[in-house]
Amino acid sequence: MRIVGLTGGIASGKSTVSNLFKSHDIPVVDADVVAREALKKGSGGWKKVVAAFGEEILLENGEVNRTRLGQIVFADPDKRQFLNRLLAPYISSGIFWEVVKLWSKGYKVIVLDVPLLFEAKIDKFTKPIIVVWVDPETQIQRLLTRDKSSEEDGRNRVNAQMPLDAKKSKADIVIDNTGSLDDLNEQFQKVLVRVTGPLAWYEFWRSRQGVSIILASLTSGVVLCMRAFNNNNS
Repeated sequence: MRIVGLTGGIASGKSTVSNLFKSHDIPVVDADVVAREALKKGSGGWKKVVAAFGEEILLENGEVNRTRLGQIVFADPDKRQFLNRLLAPYISSGIFWEVVKLWSKGYKVIVLDVPLLFEAKIDKFTKPIIVVWVDPETQIQRLLTRDKSSEEDGRNRVNAQMPLDAKKSKADIVIDNTGSLDDLNEQFQKVLVRVTGPLAWYEFWRSRQGVSIILASLTSGVVLCMRAFNNNNS
């Protein structure tokens, strides 16, 4: 099984690339979706976050006001790191079980869409690693246009993340998204060919098919040993 790491920064276009993978029938495990599940009302993550940040972060229906929580943590690095530590076990567990589900269905290639791929040390479980990159000013302008937020809030959000240049230096594949959507699509097609190529031997053996072959071989070996043992004793 090939587990592809996909990351980027806020407003870099990572979600667009993620959707392109989905449109080509490549399953994507989205860490943001997993995080939303971890924050659902009544969940373990919800209880810890409410206990830490107070009921002021809740909407009238009891769900977490993600916008309000984001404003709090993006303005304070210590609170942001504290929130990440609170939710990390729930998000990691959620991602793991999503991968297991896809493995059990026989998928040979999946994509992990994780904004904090490097920060959470999940990169060591993925290969290749794809970083969707844009220059800082393009990133800020796209964020302000998309969210209609203040420039101060936008810069706080961008500065709260690992710089895209740092992520770029750790990538196996870099998608430069400073151009048009057509430019992005052209790059993606090349990436798709690489990602969906033949599995390496270690990727094959951890796929469902590979594990099935190993189990079948072990079972056959045990049966042959038992027959040989029985023949020697008869």
